[in-house]
Amino acid sequence: MRRFFGMLTAVLAALLLFSPMPAATAGTSTPVIFVHGYTGSASNWVTARSVFQAAGWSSSRLFAYEYNSYGNNVQNAQGLASYVNQVKSQTGASQVSIVNHSMGGLVSQYYLKVLGGNANVTHLASIAGANHGTTFAGACLIYVTCQQMYPGSSFIGQLTSGDETPGSTKYGTWYSACDGIILPYTSTRLSGASNNNVACQTHLGFLADLSVLNAIANFMKT
Repeated sequence: MRRFFGMLTAVLAALLLFSPMPAATAGTSTPVIFVHGYTGSASNWVTARSVFQAAGWSSSRLFAYEYNSYGNNVQNAQGLASYVNQVKSQTGASQVSIVNHSMGGLVSQYYLKVLGGNANVTHLASIAGANHGTTFAGACLIYVTCQQMYPGSSFIGQLTSGDETPGSTKYGTWYSACDGIILPYTSTRLSGASNNNVACQTHLGFLADLSVLNAIANFMKT
């Protein structure tokens, strides 16, 4: 009997050793690029990274793009285009997913719509994105980025004319009346996207909102 159990243990060990590991789902194998907002940085995404890793992403598939908040969002979007190509080359992936916050919405939208980046992006999730501008930007109009972020700017006009969600990319937005920075708060909504109204969350509070971040991780898997 002892010999039998010894042989059984050896067989099971061999099966585990030579059996293929479960493949990652299509969603969690796609690299995710996080794009911060005005005056933000990669450090804004610490909680999001943890949520995505818990949802099945490897840390090696999670990236954060940083740009100049006081420069020009055209150049910031061009930088994002280069960064996407770097991530694709590094990971061997044919496409990426993007999660943005606040002004990162404008950077992302310009890349997808004006620069044709939608062909490289499977999913775009915009958290409190300034997608149609915010009057709050009136406080920093000495900077080009804030001029571009102000409602009615020619920059926003490029993004909102015609199709706001071009290509086969899946678009999702998360916004709240309690935002306080994106004014009006409905500015985040994109025509053709899955628009999610969060009961009450502040602009920066979104970055640590586990419920929203988990919802976005699940959205990325669809």
